[in-house]
Amino acid sequence: MKVIVVGCTHAGTFAVKQTLADHPDADVTVYEMNDNISFLSCGIALYLGKEIKNNDPQGLFYSNPTELSELGANVQMRHQVTNIDSDAKTIKVKDLNTNEEKTETYDKLIMTTGSIPTVPPIPGIDSPRVYLCKNYNDAKKLFEEAPKAKSITVIGSGYIGAELAEAYSKQNFDVNLIDGSERPLYKYFDPEFTEILAHDFEANGVNLVMGAKVAGFEEQEDGIVTITTDGQEVKSDMAILCIGFRPNTTLLKGKVDMMDNGAIITDEYMHSSNPDIFAAGDSAAVHYNPTNSNAYIPLATNAVRQGMLIGINLTENKQKYIGTQSSSGLKLYGRTYVSTGINKALAKVNNLEIAEVVMTDNYRPEFMLTTEPVLMSLVYDSKTRVILGGALSSMYDVSQSANVLSVCIQNKNTIDDLAMVDMLFQPQFDRPFNYLNILGQAAQKQADETK
Repeated sequence: MKVIVVGCTHAGTFAVKQTLADHPDADVTVYEMNDNISFLSCGIALYLGKEIKNNDPQGLFYSNPTELSELGANVQMRHQVTNIDSDAKTIKVKDLNTNEEKTETYDKLIMTTGSIPTVPPIPGIDSPRVYLCKNYNDAKKLFEEAPKAKSITVIGSGYIGAELAEAYSKQNFDVNLIDGSERPLYKYFDPEFTEILAHDFEANGVNLVMGAKVAGFEEQEDGIVTITTDGQEVKSDMAILCIGFRPNTTLLKGKVDMMDNGAIITDEYMHSSNPDIFAAGDSAAVHYNPTNSNAYIPLATNAVRQGMLIGINLTENKQKYIGTQSSSGLKLYGRTYVSTGINKALAKVNNLEIAEVVMTDNYRPEFMLTTEPVLMSLVYDSKTRVILGGALSSMYDVSQSANVLSVCIQNKNTIDDLAMVDMLFQPQFDRPFNYLNILGQAAQKQADETK
């Protein structure tokens, strides 16, 4: 069986490893257009912020071509697949070092081509003072150029943009953070959460320029780049674009079913509409459990699970993809922010009848020498009381509590389940009722009062 893997970041790496583990006799060839694989892009801000051991970025790679070769894969780096003939089951591939081209056949094709940054056609966006932040090569450029700058403008206040703004502000750069929305991280958290984040940004010297769409970039003679928005001008030594990603799937356009944005739609065993073509990671759609629909959610957690499932299901349907809650989190200025499932704004977009409770409580008893407040929200179906989403933020590490809520959403638990589910008690950690129990009880009270 000849297996070709196109692209090898998170999903590709796990697909290769699982395929070789389950099918040791398979002929597996990997074509990767870059000179590295399996880079954790979520670690770019840590790298740029000098928060990793020995400041060595090699720790951000969880595999390498040598490892995959030793496992039995034929790894072809700096090779770009330029065409796929799904009827003939062939691909054309170009060696980027020699420019030689060849045609290869396959029995099974694994599309793990990932995503590419969204680069809108804004005047001046091709300026050398405007940088991207997606892969290791982008990170190296930023690492080399940032020390030469005094001021840095980050455009886009999603996870990557927010983390970069924090990292650079902690290194005493003058930082501007621009976003077309009114709030940082607005897609992930309600205003009660983002108000805290906005205060922390401003307290650490970050100039927030919210509700401002970038209209152009203009490089000045002194090397300064002027970023023009619809309301003002921001001058900076360099600008970093972090406004989102889109699936890198043009090779299969018109050949398999896709979402409107190009994300490949798969079944629960990771087949595309063509049974011999699999897809995973940022190039694929996910099944989003809170809305019971396909969605595009480019997260490493989704990628590694989907990639592994391809290897498991390569020749027969063995294990189903159980979908995702889009659980995610980050730490900014010492404060943890985590979320899972939908928030109130997303529920409105999906026309869901929901209720939400937002509350704050200390994570452990006040008689302890110290404790910390936890801001919590819970979104649930107003009719069935089934939990659909939640978020937490605290100076205390509440990250694992988002995982508890993720399981609740996965299993369609109700607010009544959460209110009374058994959790450990020890004053070092929590109260006799864990703070998630208390959140569930607050939702119960709200739901009962509105009957």
